[in-house]
Amino acid sequence: MLACGIDVGAVAAKSVILGDGEILGYSILPTGRDVKVSADRAVREALGKAGMSPSIGSVDYVVSTGYGRYSIEYADKKIPEILCHAKGACFVRPSTRFVIDMGGQDSKAIEVNAEGNVTNFAMNDKCAAGTGRFLEVMARALEAESVAEMGQLALQSRNPCPISSTCTVFAETEVVVLLAEGKDRIDLIAGIHKAVSSRVAVMASGLTIAPDAVFTGGVARNIGLKKFLGEEIGLELFVPDEPQIIGALGAALFAQAEILSGKSKGTGTRLV
Repeated sequence: MLACGIDVGAVAAKSVILGDGEILGYSILPTGRDVKVSADRAVREALGKAGMSPSIGSVDYVVSTGYGRYSIEYADKKIPEILCHAKGACFVRPSTRFVIDMGGQDSKAIEVNAEGNVTNFAMNDKCAAGTGRFLEVMARALEAESVAEMGQLALQSRNPCPISSTCTVFAETEVVVLLAEGKDRIDLIAGIHKAVSSRVAVMASGLTIAPDAVFTGGVARNIGLKKFLGEEIGLELFVPDEPQIIGALGAALFAQAEILSGKSKGTGTRLV
């Protein structure tokens, strides 16, 4: 019994292969210009890591999620990413009651009940502030090698510099001006992390924020953001070993459930 989950985001295409409830292989690749090609490559790589032939024909059921889910013609079912992130988070941490997912182009806050079902959510998909894209722009402005390195530097600050702009373009200009004024680079980096954390906390403020809280998405690897965001919402955040595959994992779990319920394959056309 093989289940496949595919999560196609703005920045990365992820795929997870499940067999009898265990992760057999997974892949994370840049989405690039062609969503279909990126998804195909991610699936083939995940199958290869699972020790299988890189052909999806042998997979019993495929569920796609993410903004590019409708482009995956061979997916038997398409499921919104909110549901998949909740499902995946509850798999890696069954006590999950709240999920914050931060990707390249959006961020989400999700309430989860004891059965692992989504009861409420909030989403920022209209503005880059509070997303990985915002941090990438700031990393360039401050000459940091990566978003992950920025997170490590943020923890060294003892006096984070306030960043007042919430717009990515204006915030970048503000940072450049503050650097010219002689503000400490480390304090500016910490200030950026606090600004992002505040933005996400405001987004989530209308929800019931309860432990256990799981932090997912590629941005979750940023240890500085994990600290500042946890402080903003008043909870310690749990970060999975591979936070970027949680949506694809949830999709694979939904695929597995379809198999166990005896559902037949959908109308998707399989790769060869």
